[in-house]
Amino acid sequence: MTDETADSSRADAAEPLSIDGGGEELRLYDPEGDHAFPDERLNEVLEFIRNDEEIRVYLEAQNVNPVARKQYNDHGTKHIEIVRNRALCLYELLKRGEVEFNGASDQGLDEADEAVIIALAATLHDIGHVVHRDDHPYYSIPLAADMLDRILAEFYDLEARIRMKGEILHAIICHHTEEDPLTMEAGVVRVADALDMERGRSRVPYEEGGRGINTVSSQAIERVRLREHSGETVLVEIEMTNAAGVFQVDNLLKAKVHDSGLEDLLRIVAINAHSDENQIVERIEL
Repeated sequence: MTDETADSSRADAAEPLSIDGGGEELRLYDPEGDHAFPDERLNEVLEFIRNDEEIRVYLEAQNVNPVARKQYNDHGTKHIEIVRNRALCLYELLKRGEVEFNGASDQGLDEADEAVIIALAATLHDIGHVVHRDDHPYYSIPLAADMLDRILAEFYDLEARIRMKGEILHAIICHHTEEDPLTMEAGVVRVADALDMERGRSRVPYEEGGRGINTVSSQAIERVRLREHSGETVLVEIEMTNAAGVFQVDNLLKAKVHDSGLEDLLRIVAINAHSDENQIVERIEL
């Protein structure tokens, strides 16, 4: 599995800045690390994803409509890598807090399948962009369904494939704010999608003249961190360079967290790290 550091425009150059305490920061999922959940099945699926040509082409092609044609933020390969990493790190932190997940268990599947649901949904959630940016989650469903028939056949028998497919598609459609997640797995994917908000995501449209609110506000986000916090709670720290970043936090992230099932499990703190006597926003907390 490739990671976020593969593209220098999306890498982390700054030293970590702890905004509000908290424990260990998780940024990238490490297949070789020790995890609070069974990871062997997930690691096998991630290896399959990394080598799958159809997935590679879709992730490249799905960026044409949002970026090249609409001058919107990145929705291609790098976005998917970041969302998948953030989703798996968020899942890891919640599992460390002994939060119970219900998507796999409701279907009689294994605990090991929770992370697979999250990883595949995060990978395929935006492929509907090959059809159109508008209403893309609804186009993602039939495209992902066809791909999942092939992918899941490598790892599951018929009954498990059907149940896994339903849970993954549920998480895909629920990354859109019009549908409320009914599982914790879907909630993690929904929130992780909004956590890719750092300035590198909007670099291309910004350099090409894009000045929409999503592009400008993303340019103001310096770094996003997921950290261990007390009990079941995960601390989300967001460092901004100017007040435009409030749009990303208060409009986009807040909308994704609302009705995600994770509202009481996240503490979200954003700070304007730019020193300016005229700065408007110093710190906000959702």
